[in-house]
Amino acid sequence: MYVRDAKNRDEVWLLDRIEEADIDDPAFRSRDYVIALDEETSRKAGFGRIRVHKTDAGNFCELAFVYTLPPWRQQGVAAHVIERLVDEASDEGYDTVYTFTRQPEYFTPFGFEPRETSELPEPVAERLRRVRKERGEDVIAMAVERADFSVPSRFRERFKNASPADEPEDGEVPVEETAEDFGIDADEATYKYDTGN
Repeated sequence: MYVRDAKNRDEVWLLDRIEEADIDDPAFRSRDYVIALDEETSRKAGFGRIRVHKTDAGNFCELAFVYTLPPWRQQGVAAHVIERLVDEASDEGYDTVYTFTRQPEYFTPFGFEPRETSELPEPVAERLRRVRKERGEDVIAMAVERADFSVPSRFRERFKNASPADEPEDGEVPVEETAEDFGIDADEATYKYDTGN
């Protein structure tokens, strides 16, 4: 298993899975997503997204959502999606990542801690108010500093041996990896092959 940035060709798949999961993403951009895949079959196992909020009062980064497809659940897929997203947020200069959830126990093993509304910067508090209007008053804010984030070893072990609990979906064909998957711009790169001639 590995986690990579979503590609343009993943957009339709992502939109279909978002709809199936009944996730509301009004600011959908495939480039904001990462996808977990099986190394051998390239079968997609889960995905997630960070969302950067830019406001006059300040910017912050939100772990917007993480979703694991049912055949891949309980195998550490989401943990590694979260890790990749927190790393990307850090790479973009956000040392703190926020999330808004009804299930704080899911995030605490990674170092996320609940935050009181009074402790939140105003842009984050405003986002929490909007999320509560959409999803209910029981949603809480949580945050983690990049330095405090970690993936428990039990999730790492599960991820190493992850396999689907079902057969491939009807008509699902493994996707062949391309140069783009490895960060190579096929239009700009030059290749030398030693054919022995």
